[in-house]
Amino acid sequence: MSDTPILETRNLFRSFGGLQAVRDVSIELRAGELHAVIGPNGAGKSTLVNLLAGELRPTAGHILLDGHEITGTPNWKMTAAGVARSFQRTNVFLPLTVHDNVRLAAQAHAYSLRAMFRSAKAATELDDRTMACLARVGLTDAADRIAGELSHGEQRQLEIAMALASEPKVLLLDEPLAGMGQEEAGRMAKLLDALTRDHGVLLIEHDMDFVFQVAHRLTVLVEGSVLATGKPADVRENKAVQAAYLGGHA
Repeated sequence: MSDTPILETRNLFRSFGGLQAVRDVSIELRAGELHAVIGPNGAGKSTLVNLLAGELRPTAGHILLDGHEITGTPNWKMTAAGVARSFQRTNVFLPLTVHDNVRLAAQAHAYSLRAMFRSAKAATELDDRTMACLARVGLTDAADRIAGELSHGEQRQLEIAMALASEPKVLLLDEPLAGMGQEEAGRMAKLLDALTRDHGVLLIEHDMDFVFQVAHRLTVLVEGSVLATGKPADVRENKAVQAAYLGGHA
């Protein structure tokens, strides 16, 4: 794990009218690290992800990628720069095959549609990248299945494969366990462990048992502000965190 942040916010703010959804948030994500952001509903977690993904502009503060200022960069440029995300609700094309979902994501990242049809080599490269992404998430055998026929957990895996198709440095995962059973959650834990070896992963998740199992570092948001950040064991023992979020007990 690198000591230099791959993604960083400094004194980040985002207001919606009179509501400050994110207030003076400074966090760091390193390559090879899974950094989980937790907090009660309304804490500003999804707003933070939307800021990092370039879907919202901050009211104030800074976002840096590899030490370079990217504050206010739109989401398509953020994807090109190496920041990919998943959503609270799966964002796949349900009528298409698993293969075609990932291939479209790879194509959007690398080529225009016209260029793809011009070059047989480009098409082969897209197919190779598609299958490599499916292999990473464990969906090789499902390549020809219709996405809408997958289980909820498999659709989450597919969405991550689509994010990987953009060859990101950073993965922003917004509640990837939502709606999963225990077996699917176990598969997701193994997948995240494998992905973290090659990426910085910022995870938003409500399942505390899962978070404390997989995270290298935690940041706790309450009312848009950072209440605590550190290693999971330290955050679990933090009295302010216990009082505000963990119900007064570890």
